[in-house]
Amino acid sequence: MEKSSTGPRLWLGRLNESLVSVELLNAMRPVLREWVDRDSGALSYRLTQVLTGHGCFGQYLARREQNTACHHCSDDRDTAQHTLLVCPAWIRQREALQATIRPDITLPAIVRAMLDSEHYWRAVEAFAEVVMSSKEEAERRREAEALDPQRRPRRRTRASQTWSRYPALAGELGATVWGCRRP
Repeated sequence: MEKSSTGPRLWLGRLNESLVSVELLNAMRPVLREWVDRDSGALSYRLTQVLTGHGCFGQYLARREQNTACHHCSDDRDTAQHTLLVCPAWIRQREALQATIRPDITLPAIVRAMLDSEHYWRAVEAFAEVVMSSKEEAERRREAEALDPQRRPRRRTRASQTWSRYPALAGELGATVWGCRRP
């Protein structure tokens, strides 16, 4: 089966968008064709967060928190790279990942390892699942405790605005959708 050339063009277009991190650009460009043509390895929600830096990272959450600090250590800048490479809160998970794929777990090395082996892909995905789910749970606890009065509730504002724009949908359907949680 011949692969379409649309995939690489789509990925290149998205990689050139300003919202994509420089780290991801540098990691993906050398292996883009191989990444697009791979036969295995699906991107999970949490794996995507680690690769893109869009998730429970202080740098990303600063859009609503005005604070880039890591809530798990004393570092003043929490990024995907900080979480992956240096945050002491994740040392066990990091050591397990390094023992599985190799000591170099920079983003380019991880992307390369994911392409080299399905086993390595699963190891990176397991790291992302464990660490990001823990970070998300801590984020939910902080929101519930309302420790920072400048924090805005996650999603609730957006969802309530949506329902107010579509009052006919806000009845039973709204209650059902509102009760759903993303994995």
